[in-house]
Formats: sequence, structure tokens, C-alpha cells
Amino acid sequence: MTPTLLIPGLVCTAELFAPQIPALWSHGPVTIASTLEGDTIAGMAAAILRDAPPRFALGGLSMGGYVALEILRQAPERVVKLALLDTAARPDTPEQSTQRRALIARVEAGELEAVLRQIAPNLLHPDHRMDQRLIEVQVRMGLAVGAAGFVRQQTAIIGRIDSRPRLADIKVPTVILVGDKDALTPPDRSEEMAAAIPTARLVVVPNCGHASTLEQPEAVSAALVEWLTA
Repeated sequence: MTPTLLIPGLVCTAELFAPQIPALWSHGPVTIASTLEGDTIAGMAAAILRDAPPRFALGGLSMGGYVALEILRQAPERVVKLALLDTAARPDTPEQSTQRRALIARVEAGELEAVLRQIAPNLLHPDHRMDQRLIEVQVRMGLAVGAAGFVRQQTAIIGRIDSRPRLADIKVPTVILVGDKDALTPPDRSEEMAAAIPTARLVVVPNCGHASTLEQPEAVSAALVEWLTA
């Protein structure tokens, strides 16, 4: 059975994919990659590849998607399938980078938990923004990554390249999944990738924001199982 390697998003841990593991484990070994090494997206990808199986199905959410696309650039022969969840191929806009630098400054001033609690609701569907369980999961993951990890990952995201020119070169079976109300990487970013990748299938998850694996775990698990078994 083909191993599956999943890459968490910004200041997220393996808990991001905890709801999916029971659905995926019977289809092959599942590994959640660490994003705690590397100062750039390319550096994170290289560190993950160093410890990854020889060949694997690859999935990533948000920042994990940026890293997944970089892994495809560095070692395309090792990736047999690709899943891009709530992510984008575009680089940061100047406005996004400015916002990230402002958050970095606050975290460096000791406000990590306050920043996490501010941004967590914005990652959710409007109907879920008062869901304390979902908010606490995100805060808990962010605190586990820590202030230095927050700064390092945000800086890496600011410096990421434009992946759009290489999307047409992706030949492996690909699923692109996005929440219908994802405010951070809106559905049009996923539509753009799906149109450019010849092998892509687009899945839009209803009643879902950016944190799809946590907000709509059953729908995401079903899409990933279909991706693995198709």
C-alpha cells in the first residue's frame, strides 16, 4: 500500500489531521510531516523529503500546500498522488505580507496567544466562528509550534515563489479541496489550480471555511479516501 504524507498548515501540528487518520490508515501508512525545520518553504520541503518514504501520496493544507508544491519541484519522481487543501499557488500580495509582518511584530513582543485567538475565528466558516472547540484546537496547535515557529513560518510564507507557472507540469492524480467560505484562500484560488493541473479534480466543501479538516472532517476524509483509492 502506498504511504500517505500529510503536511500541516501555518502554526499547526499533527492534530490538524487527527480526524482523517482513522479513515486513511487502512489504505496505507500515514505520516504527518513536521514543519518545525527549515527557514524557507524550500528548506521545509527538503527537511520533509529527507525523512519521507521513497514514494508517497502527498497532501498539504494551506502552508502545507505551498510545501507540497515545492516537494513536487524538488523530487517529482517520489510523489504518486497530490492533494491540495485550502491553499493557493499564488505568492503573497504586498498587502498580505504587510499583515504578516505586523503579526510577527506582535508575536515577537510576547503576544502569541493573543494573536492566535484573534486569527483563529477568521479561519472558520461564519457559522463556526463562535465554536470554542474549533478555536481551542487552533490555539493549542499554535502554542505547541511556539513564537519562534510562528515567526519562522510566516517569514517563509512571505518569501514563497509563484507556483502557477509549473502547475501544468503536474501529471499525478490530484484532488484540490476548498471550503466554500474559505476567506484566506478563497475558492477561486482552487479553481485556478484545478484549471491549470490536467489531472485535477476540484472538491468544494459546503458550510466550511479554511480549517476544512477540522470543520467538516467527514467530508474531507471521504474526499481523501476517494483520492487514495481512485
